[in-house]
Amino acid sequence: MTEATLLPLVDISLLESGDLADRLIVARNLDRACAQTGFLYIKGTQLDRALVRKLVERAKAYFALDHQTKMESYIGRSENHSGYVPVGEEQLGGGTYDLKEAYDVNCDCACPEARRPLVGPNIWPGMLGFREDVETYYRHMVRLGRLLFRSFALALGLDECFFDAHLQNPPSQLRLIHYPLDTSVEDLPGIGAHTDYECFTLLFATAPGLQIIDKQGEWVDVPLMDDTMIMNIGDMMEILSNGRYVATRHRVKKVKEERYSFPLFYSCDYDYVIAPVTGGEAPRYAPLRGGEHLFNQTAQTFAYLKRRVANGQLVLRDPMPLHSFGPRQVR
Repeated sequence: MTEATLLPLVDISLLESGDLADRLIVARNLDRACAQTGFLYIKGTQLDRALVRKLVERAKAYFALDHQTKMESYIGRSENHSGYVPVGEEQLGGGTYDLKEAYDVNCDCACPEARRPLVGPNIWPGMLGFREDVETYYRHMVRLGRLLFRSFALALGLDECFFDAHLQNPPSQLRLIHYPLDTSVEDLPGIGAHTDYECFTLLFATAPGLQIIDKQGEWVDVPLMDDTMIMNIGDMMEILSNGRYVATRHRVKKVKEERYSFPLFYSCDYDYVIAPVTGGEAPRYAPLRGGEHLFNQTAQTFAYLKRRVANGQLVLRDPMPLHSFGPRQVR
């Protein structure tokens, strides 16, 4: 099924209002949309379209480089899982690879005491201006994410600043993704079906292709909407909300035109234990070491990490299988 579905739309402009009543309005609207679908559009005065346009142009210039030049920043050379991801590096299941390439940017942390598998120094290509433009966008979106965490706290009946202490050096990742138009291959998706591992994701894309599972278990297209970004719930927020919000499975089908997308995946700090935070109800989920879960899931999808697991260089501790969250029924 490929019928288009319109997601809920939430205006987040009042996130920074000095009036708590205004912020509660946003929180209630956010809560309703996330409980309804797990996917939604957001709009607001906080969204800087100029930064998005600059990032799109930077991504186009970078991915137009030759393969050898891009591989100089190969993600397997990094300390914190950052860098260039070539076509075929990722497999989300089913034995097929995704028809995409990416550049991943993680928490660029210089403090030795805060180093973790996904937190440390990023590697950067030599392209003039790449680091500056990407870091500017990353900082802008991380700030927006902190505001949204406060709105989620209100929505879940917590103190508004509940998550602040757990957002010091989170392994929140920005991906610059290029989906090339390749008519020589058959039936390769842009990215296979999955849920996002983190708390929530903010996504901007330049062309259609995203699909989600609806409540009937059918795949439906998600159209682009002007002056909005797409937001979706991830595994960790499903746990934090005790299942009130469900991580929705999604994919990118084989694209009909060249496509760029820029998801930023928001996490709490690596060592923060993810557990239900809602009061007055029995926990439906066991506690989960957030950063460890994120790294374990990543290690089950990236070729360079799979090789390290296979040769004993890397040992994963009790990794959960992929696709452990979200609805199971898919047609």
